Amino acid sequence: LLFVVFLFIYIITVIGNLSIISAYRFNSGLHTPMYFFLANFSFLEICYISTTVPKLLSSLLLGIKSISFLGCVAQMFCFLLLGGTECYMLAAMAYDRYNAICHPLVYGVIMNKRTCLGLIAVSWISGAINSLIHTVLTFTLSFCGAKTINHFFCDIPPLLDLACSATEINEIVLLVACGCVIVSAFLLTVASYVRIISAILNIKSTSGRKKAFSTCASHLIVVTMFYGSAIFMYFRPKSSYSMNKDRLIAALYAFIAPLLNPFIYSLRNSDVKVAVKKILCRIFIVQRY
Repeated sequence: LLFVVFLFIYIITVIGNLSIISAYRFNSGLHTPMYFFLANFSFLEICYISTTVPKLLSSLLLGIKSISFLGCVAQMFCFLLLGGTECYMLAAMAYDRYNAICHPLVYGVIMNKRTCLGLIAVSWISGAINSLIHTVLTFTLSFCGAKTINHFFCDIPPLLDLACSATEINEIVLLVACGCVIVSAFLLTVASYVRIISAILNIKSTSGRKKAFSTCASHLIVVTMFYGSAIFMYFRPKSSYSMNKDRLIAALYAFIAPLLNPFIYSLRNSDVKVAVKKILCRIFIVQRY
């Protein structure tokens, strides 16, 4: 039953995010900074869920619940890389919406191709540096006992719980990194939305305010869901870890968020829905003839 549930989640997540990428790729009307970031975000979400679910599915199907040391290192590095990248990519998407609403006349000049590519590159580089620091510090610890991870993937809290050596430095670095990555990206996102909301409230027409807010509502929902779970998971001392609660929170940002993101963005965006329908119609016509 669990295998079927997680397989369904994985398939729907991949199809949903691929649909958004395809809509951007094959519809010239969507070749704008907003949809450029959304397509990159969808690619990130596919990679994100692919770091944990395939291994989980093989464990459920074959009953092999072990992972090699190098496999654990690779899984943790990729998961933290993608998580850190997502923080800054969400901030970049908020900055894009800020310029679109607060500086509409010069939006095309500010958010040019070079700026968009630069923001994506900075997001990936920041995520890689953060992930490398945590991965190196975590796997230089000594592990003893049964070496059984009380979790469904290799993450920092359950691995620190297995360590025999002192983990104070790791905990300090984890809190500092959360401040540098999660909190800083979150504050950049909040700062953008403070300016956005202020600009929206100054719009005189009700229809104008509604249209402006609708372009940001989907992103705001994703931001709240992602940062809420990530801050709870990593921004606290080791003594407060609770594996049952942690697994539930981890499932929220590892499985549920990537699954819901395509629906959150597409169901509230008529342009994406129209583009996806056109692609599906083309596929149907090609198959028919």
